[in-house]
Amino acid sequence: MKYIAFLRGINVGGHRKILMADLRMLFESLGYSQVSTYIQSGNVLFASERESGHAENISKAIQEKYGWEVPVIVKTTEALRTILEACPFSEAHKGMSYFILLDSKPQQVDIGKTQAISYPKETFVITDTCVYYVAENGYRNAKCDSNFFERKLKVIATARNHRTVAKLLTLAS
Repeated sequence: MKYIAFLRGINVGGHRKILMADLRMLFESLGYSQVSTYIQSGNVLFASERESGHAENISKAIQEKYGWEVPVIVKTTEALRTILEACPFSEAHKGMSYFILLDSKPQQVDIGKTQAISYPKETFVITDTCVYYVAENGYRNAKCDSNFFERKLKVIATARNHRTVAKLLTLAS
């Protein structure tokens, strides 16, 4: 089965640097096949016959090799395709949308509290697996980022833009 791993917080602002060649070798050392990376921000495509435990294995291997705790979210290509196709925004807004991927289903009470929060020119829709998000003034200027959603929803989250998610699915097929 094909998977995509999303590593949170590597190669951002010169911190937690991992060369993509080293990352591919790390994945291969864990027994994964068809390993490839996309851009420097921690997107790894791979295949495995195992159906679970990938995020924990990858995170543990990074901790052992580099000494950092790196949250990892792993989605099957089918699950990521479902997330992409369910994007609730119009075509005009899809180009500026972000997918804040969640490692687990948030509690309904946390979803309710978070949905009650509103900032001008920021729109989000929370599902069990993803927060669909548009910041009309740009993600860098947004109040609601992946840290915000992690705190409010009490789950691990990492963001990728629409273009990156679409490209990863193209590469995976």
